[in-house]
Formats: sequence, structure tokens, C-alpha cells
Amino acid sequence: MERGKADMAQEQWEQALVDAIGQGTLLQATFSGPKSAQEELPPRTIVRPVQLKSGLFYQFELHYKTKVLHENVNPEEAAGRMAGLLKAGYRQALVKTTESDLQILLNKKGKAALLRKPPTSKPQDGIAAHNRNKKRLLDGAEAPPFLLELGILTKDGKVKADKQDKYRQINRFLEMVNDVAGELPTDREITIVDFGCGKSYLTFALYHFLAIEQKREIRVIGLDLKEDVIALCSGLADRLGYDRLSFQVGDIGQFGGLDKADMVVTLHACDTATDAALAKAVSWDASVILSVPCCQHEAFRQIRNETLSPLLDHGLLKERFAALATDAARAALLETVGYKTQMLEFIDPEHTPKNLLIRAVRRQGRSGSTERQQQKWLDYVRYRDSLGLDPSFERMLVAAGRLPAQN
Repeated sequence: MERGKADMAQEQWEQALVDAIGQGTLLQATFSGPKSAQEELPPRTIVRPVQLKSGLFYQFELHYKTKVLHENVNPEEAAGRMAGLLKAGYRQALVKTTESDLQILLNKKGKAALLRKPPTSKPQDGIAAHNRNKKRLLDGAEAPPFLLELGILTKDGKVKADKQDKYRQINRFLEMVNDVAGELPTDREITIVDFGCGKSYLTFALYHFLAIEQKREIRVIGLDLKEDVIALCSGLADRLGYDRLSFQVGDIGQFGGLDKADMVVTLHACDTATDAALAKAVSWDASVILSVPCCQHEAFRQIRNETLSPLLDHGLLKERFAALATDAARAALLETVGYKTQMLEFIDPEHTPKNLLIRAVRRQGRSGSTERQQQKWLDYVRYRDSLGLDPSFERMLVAAGRLPAQN
């Protein structure tokens, strides 16, 4: 009898999923508590409805320890996919709809209990909430003036049709900043360096968000090689009254004059310029690093592995693999010197293939002193040698005394 009730509870929960998707009332589903034996499952999976250009989808957000992956599933498959997650090893799931919250709990023997509560979320938190949440960070009573100056918004505060992608990118970036803003010091002025700032859409957004919206004491420095771009950005900062935002012409590798920076941003710095920026950040013991790498040519020239020859013999595949291999090495090295790293999607892949962001947060304690970091170093060396790599980032860290010299 007890087993029958458990089966009925799971059937009711699955039917509720089907009904919520069919009626468009599903707001969010969260799966957690995987069995210890189910190591392939991420510790948590969140499902939300999202409105894409091609229609309504349900986005599965898989939260692993060091990365977050996304997959968009059509409504016809979403309910079955979610039911499958529960059967795969999660012990609990919470489904929020406009009508109620449904929580299912499975004990060690797989018996299910279903709890139904009044709704805790509002209908407006449902479909396309994923997109709207991106915009909320800049959606105040008045349009941020920098968006007007940079041509993102019209004079009446609406996003221009040809700037929608840039607006989404800005908000996605601020989401990522907001997630780690608590890691930054609060008892003094924060110093932030943006290497390769370009036209500085994100630099101005970062300053506005932290200095104007959050009222933090900050100093932001943007660096780029193009004199005309720096002159334009400097003039805009003056017009906006952003007195703690400055811009300089210079090369990342030659940049000096700072003993400390709390956050380092490097977006689309080409090839080893990303490594130079990461090395600077580590030398400053920066609390937060946000990096979108670009044009990873170094590994393409170095990489060799006979076992992978079916992949490496094709230039296009080798180029893509080399980019991923490079970023994996960078993340591993950051872990080795005391950072917790995540690989995140910066913006939707449909907008640009250069959409991977490395987010690193400095761990507490001394760099390189823990058993965990020593193991990370050994793991990295095996990985590096298996591909025949000689990463610039490693050499820079060795030169700075942050890693042991290798023979």
C-alpha cells in the first residue's frame, strides 16, 4: 500500500509537469540532491521557460562544481526530460507554477512523497523571465545615460533594434559581475582594470552598475592600444561625470603603475594578450577575474597527440579543439595558483562563437599552499604534456614566481 502511494505521488508529479507545460504555467523547476553514486549528475539542475527567436523553449541549466552548461529543449520533450532527471538519481525536485509549488522528495529506497503549497512566484516570473532578468540590472526609472551616449537606446529610452544583441550582452555581463560582487572588498576603494577595453560598452556598464547603482567606492581603468578609441572613451567619461573612470593607451604586457587591483576584466584580448592579462591579475592577487578569450593561435601551433590525429588532421576541428584546450589549461593554472574557476556562456552562441567566459574568484588562504592546489598542479602537468603544450600563461606565472620552474 505504501509503495502504491509512492508510485502515485510520482505519477501525480509527472502529470503536473505535463499540465504546467501544456498550459504555459511552469515558472521554474529545480532538481537537487543527487545520489552519491550518480556522479555524472550535476549537483543542481534548473529549468526555466525562455522565449527565443525560434519560439518557446525550456532551458536546462546544469550547475556543475566548476562550470554551468545550458541546453534548450522544445516543449514537447521538456516534461519527459525533467521526469528522466528524477529517475536518473535526483532525490528532490521543486516545481513552481502559477497555481502552486510542487515538491517531490525521494528517500533512499526510492519512495516518493509529494508536497503541494501555495505559489511563491508571480506569473511575470515565468516565460521569458530568463531574458527579462538580464535586463533588470539596467532597467531603472530612468535610462542609464551611458546607454544613450553609446547609441544603445533611443532618446525615449527604448533599445534600438540593431542594438538588441549588444544590450543583452551588457546585461549578461552585469549578471556575471553581480554574482561575484560579494567577493570584492567593502572597506576601501575597489580598483578595477579592463584590459583591451575597446569602445568600452562593458566598461561604462561596469562603472555605472557598481558606482552609481550599488554606490560602491571604485576606480576603473580601461586600457587599449587604439588612441582614437581611448580619446573617445575619455571624452564620454568626462561628459557623464564618471570621475573615477579613466582610460589609457597601452599594451597589456607593458602596463604598470599599479601595485594592486581587485578585479581584472579582459574581453576578447587576442591570443596570448589574454595570458598577459591573466598573469597581471594573478600578480595583483585580484579577487575576481572575468576573461573572454579570443584567437587562441598558440596552442594550434603546439598541439600534438597521435591518438587525436583523426581530430587534429582537420584544420577547422583542430582550431576549435585548440581553443578549448587553451582555455582548459588557463582554468587549470588559475586553480593551481588559488582560484576557483567557472566556464560560462557569455552570450547565446547564435550571436557569436566567442562566447566562453572564464570567471575566477580567489580562494581564501595562501596561493599554492594547499594539498588541493598541489594536486591541481599535477593534474595540469599531465594534461599539458599529453597535448604537447607549452602555454605562455604558465611561463608568465613561472617568471612571476607563482609556479615552480620546469625542466
